[in-house]
Amino acid sequence: MKPSARINFFDFNGKKNLLLLDKTFIVSKIEIMLYMLKLGIIELFSNSVFQACVFSWFCAQFLKTIINLFSGKIHSLKILFEFLLWRTGGFPSSHTALVTTLTTCVAFRSGLSSDVFILSFCFLMVTIRDALGVRRASGMQAKKLNELGSELQERNIISYKPIKEIMGHRPSEVVFGAILGFFIGLGFALL
Repeated sequence: MKPSARINFFDFNGKKNLLLLDKTFIVSKIEIMLYMLKLGIIELFSNSVFQACVFSWFCAQFLKTIINLFSGKIHSLKILFEFLLWRTGGFPSSHTALVTTLTTCVAFRSGLSSDVFILSFCFLMVTIRDALGVRRASGMQAKKLNELGSELQERNIISYKPIKEIMGHRPSEVVFGAILGFFIGLGFALL
């Protein structure tokens, strides 16, 4: 190997350190890591369970967007894309649909007695509890804080900027998200 292809490190005394790094070795390690990352990403996107989960999330978001479009809540292209890609809350619950699809696919692939199914089922229960309880309660609390802040601002006591009110989900939104997720998971598992 050429001496120019090596990196020499010196200690504080000016003596050569025993550690020599070979540039070609480092470059080949990086190339191997990038290749493995590429294979991992390809494997992820070709996994039918991953595809089912992404499809259920997009279906739920699409239904949510259509419902809000017809109810007149979408007034601009920006809000349309927010609903289609990111907006939380509303009918149906996309989080519940995604996790229900995951649980259904895992049940068909691994069985109801597998550890992976138990894990995904517990994750489903936590997601549903969060959608119905925690997020809904925090949204109701945010609404009351905004009402109180507005009233105090009208009386010129404080200056108040309203906080975002994310209301979580009503039970019907979560149930429909779960039904949608189950049938999408069933379709991907059986087809």
